[in-house]
Amino acid sequence: MAIEKGTFGAGCFWGVEARFSEMMGVLDTAVGYEGGALEHPTYKEVCTDRTGHAEVVQVTFDNARLSYEDLLDTFFSLHDPTQLNRQGPDWGSQYRSVIFAQSDEQASAAKAKIAELCASGSYRSPIVTQVVRADTFWKAEEYHQRYLEKRGMVSCHI
Repeated sequence: MAIEKGTFGAGCFWGVEARFSEMMGVLDTAVGYEGGALEHPTYKEVCTDRTGHAEVVQVTFDNARLSYEDLLDTFFSLHDPTQLNRQGPDWGSQYRSVIFAQSDEQASAAKAKIAELCASGSYRSPIVTQVVRADTFWKAEEYHQRYLEKRGMVSCHI
């Protein structure tokens, strides 16, 4: 097994986690916060839009069964990467489109995927997805983990 992690912000983390967790080759998912200045942020603090964190999903996957490129394809299918600091009814920098690359290879793959999507003409507006080096992942409170699954829901607004 070639176990890797990938971290993605595509708006509200509940629906994003649900979709990633369904993929064959995904071993685990966790929702949390990344990219901000505050240590051990809480959901309440992140929702103020003052900590700098994004709501993210960290995906642990078996790269022998699921490629990082497949995760990127899913990531871009789950949200509108042209919306700056918002997705659907959710707005604020915590909902930004962002990829926290765990390695130079992941950063290169993410940038190549963005270039491919830009060249394809799939979007009328520019893609605003950030690709940044992974920082500290702060796991969200337990009640956010597998939120939709715990409530018998299959989706939210994404």
